[in-house]
Amino acid sequence: MNDRPNSKCNLKQNCKPRGEPRSLVDKYHGRVPRYTSYPTAVNFGSGIGADQYSSWLAALSPDQPLSLYLHIPFCGQLCWYCACHTGVSHRREPIVGYVESLLREIDLVAAAIPHRPVVSALHLGGGSPNMLSISDLARLFTRLRERFTFADQATIAAELDPRFLTHEWIRVAARLGLSRASIGVQDLDPDVQAAINRIQPFEMVAQSIAALRREGVTSINVDLVYGLPRQTLHGVRTTIDQVATLEPDRVALFGYAHVPWMMPRQKLIREDELPDSRQRYQQQLVAGNRLQEAGYHPIGLDHFSLPVDDLAIAAENGLMKRNFQGYTSDDTRTVIGLGASSISSLEQGYAQNCPDVRRWREDIDRGKLATCRGIALTHEDRFWSDIIQALMCDLEVDFIDLLRRWDMPASVLAPALARLDDMQDDGLVRLRGSVLAVTRLGRPFLRSICATFDQYIADHGASPRHARAI
Repeated sequence: MNDRPNSKCNLKQNCKPRGEPRSLVDKYHGRVPRYTSYPTAVNFGSGIGADQYSSWLAALSPDQPLSLYLHIPFCGQLCWYCACHTGVSHRREPIVGYVESLLREIDLVAAAIPHRPVVSALHLGGGSPNMLSISDLARLFTRLRERFTFADQATIAAELDPRFLTHEWIRVAARLGLSRASIGVQDLDPDVQAAINRIQPFEMVAQSIAALRREGVTSINVDLVYGLPRQTLHGVRTTIDQVATLEPDRVALFGYAHVPWMMPRQKLIREDELPDSRQRYQQQLVAGNRLQEAGYHPIGLDHFSLPVDDLAIAAENGLMKRNFQGYTSDDTRTVIGLGASSISSLEQGYAQNCPDVRRWREDIDRGKLATCRGIALTHEDRFWSDIIQALMCDLEVDFIDLLRRWDMPASVLAPALARLDDMQDDGLVRLRGSVLAVTRLGRPFLRSICATFDQYIADHGASPRHARAI
């Protein structure tokens, strides 16, 4: 085939990296998206509303299953590092009212779909879903099963806060079908925990995981964060070693995104206690190496999994996907978001509910879908999305296959490949023929590599809302 992508990268297959990791961090530590979607939420606009979203729901194919995401925007205590749409509630009334509106939204969404959909996965996020009472949880699950058909092997997952997790809540959730729990740990160093207002001893985490396993919730994820205030390499190693003794199936290792101009709660964190970009790079490297020494396989950008876990198996077979909840072995293309701020992903585009809980409730309680922004996907969006998805999940992409699939000329790649020249010279990527592969050195810079294919950044530049690449 003569219509091959062309760049000087093709000619430099054996080039040596020019810079040491330290200089690479200085060069590539800019703000870039996390690419849980493409286009990213920063590019959503108000042109997508309830009517458009309703028409997309009406067009869903009865042959395709879907995933559900429920956003629970309540926590028992404010964590200063958090950038999620959530708040603290010390009273039951706001949570009860929110659940009532969530039940109505389930009805509205189900009514907009002209068939009874099959659900392959349900994810409860937040916030802290275990802020729901047992009766709240049971009512939500009952309504969901009344309106949707859950597949026999459907995965039901929840993000849980060990500080407010009771044995009774675990027992009821397991009986309702909970099969995977994601435990927020972040860091186990008491000094770091004090700096982010999240006091959570190792024993508390261990007891929560043991209780989950006793009730049959056998798939356990642990979330860790590097780049936090007062974090040290010694503390990171100690946290990894402690977590490894609990033998979680997966570990997510996220970089802290310090955006106090967007999240006022982060102003409570002292910036002079934050590690710089080089220290963050070292923390990420040390944590990743330690996890691999403990038997975990690196998955995509920031996940680690035991080799027997279904995520590792999906990654090995090129079947892993990435969505707003991160990496997943669920191959469903449609995700329906329920609750304030939640985002739905459909074939036609993305639709986001209003983040403001009061406004979301007002729309839902009036019998109207609460979509307030989103984006309709173009043919070009889907092409670039497939490239970024392949890189984020498989760490390589075959341009020829995608050019054929989307009937695009090879010339469309020229500007992006030109932007990759420095990265190839620095040893972050390798282009051989039509296949672009991310090297081991380039893996920590994966988001920056993907950003070279982001046409919205190419046209308008990166947004200050994005987190640092490292």
